[in-house]
Amino acid sequence: MRSALRSSGLDWQGLGLAPPPPSRSPPARRGAARPERAREAAGWTPAPFGCSLSPRTQDEVGAPGIVVGVSVDGKEVWSEGLGYADVENRVPCKPETVMRIASISKSLTMVALAKLWETGKLDLDIPVQYYVPEFPEKEYEGEKVSVTTRLLISHLSGIRHYEKDMKKVKEEKAYKALKMMKETVESDPDGSHGDLAKAKTEPDSDAKGKNAKPGKKKNDFEQGELYLKEKFENSIESLRLFKNDPLFFKPGSQFLYSTFGYTLLAAIVERASGCKYLDYMQKIFHDLDMLTTVQEENEPVIYNRAR
Repeated sequence: MRSALRSSGLDWQGLGLAPPPPSRSPPARRGAARPERAREAAGWTPAPFGCSLSPRTQDEVGAPGIVVGVSVDGKEVWSEGLGYADVENRVPCKPETVMRIASISKSLTMVALAKLWETGKLDLDIPVQYYVPEFPEKEYEGEKVSVTTRLLISHLSGIRHYEKDMKKVKEEKAYKALKMMKETVESDPDGSHGDLAKAKTEPDSDAKGKNAKPGKKKNDFEQGELYLKEKFENSIESLRLFKNDPLFFKPGSQFLYSTFGYTLLAAIVERASGCKYLDYMQKIFHDLDMLTTVQEENEPVIYNRAR
């Protein structure tokens, strides 16, 4: 977890390769004490590969700095920082650099949900109101519909992302679908896909009307909610940002990536676990020895933080 992450309206910072506090013995799985042994056991030396691939990756994504690590059988055999953790102050990246992991937080929230399901505390297929009655029951085109944990996990709930304009979202989705159809047909000039290719070349009248490229769409970094500085006491309180907004489609019928869907999942974690979301996540991180994975906040001192 070395890139950025925002999940459930909460940010985390983490780095699996950073050393633990001095008072703790280094976990054996990191192999930090004798990396040569780990390299010999692995039978190869990753440094030449990393030295050529890492700068190229950094250039491709346009990142001021990256940290790359390789582990074999749970043991770290190589890690390296490239570029800057702080461009203004010329602080170089290093293996201990702690970076925002942005939406990788969603994967961490998924771990919490899986753990609750495994212990029988969470049913994936009942309406979310069973756990979070504060989230109102929903309708789509006059029909009552159910949003479940399983649909939220899969980004199939119909809950919006940062873009609030339903028309813009639908135009973008239609354009992408038609573009993908065109690419599929062009990659199959001999018609080996048969009826599928034929169907893709004969869109209905509604699809034809949406064939024009949509207007310029704001990316996430242009959406005001991404930079929200308001703090909430818990995940339940943060639901007011979106809970009364209409669904963009009938749950289960389409895919739409949604950060707010995972905000609702964080609230479900709170109710199913009986703990605040942050407290429950910290328990998981402690059990996994993820000692440098913490909440993203400006006020606390976070050693080796990238800025």
